Amino acid sequence: MLLGKVVGTVVCCVLYEGLEGVPMLLVQPVDKHQQPMGHLIVCADGTRMAGPDELIYYEASREAALALDPWFVPVDHAVIGIVDQLVADDSGLAGEGGP
Repeated sequence: MLLGKVVGTVVCCVLYEGLEGVPMLLVQPVDKHQQPMGHLIVCADGTRMAGPDELIYYEASREAALALDPWFVPVDHAVIGIVDQLVADDSGLAGEGGP
């Protein structure tokens, strides 16, 4: 699972068959502390509900192509869900003094 923040939308003039009606979002990948990392990417929004400034989780590569309906369309990244809450507590990691 990869985290990202929606920063905009992409308007496509020509779409591959099977991607009609699927929103394309401009996403900034972030780490578990919501700090930007890497370059902006375009994600096909399989949920059809993500909007600006929302924290989402997405998949890449083959998993992204299988996440949409119809499945196995040619996409590199696909939104899987919208994050309601994120708790980034590093203190309970195994091997670092945790139980």
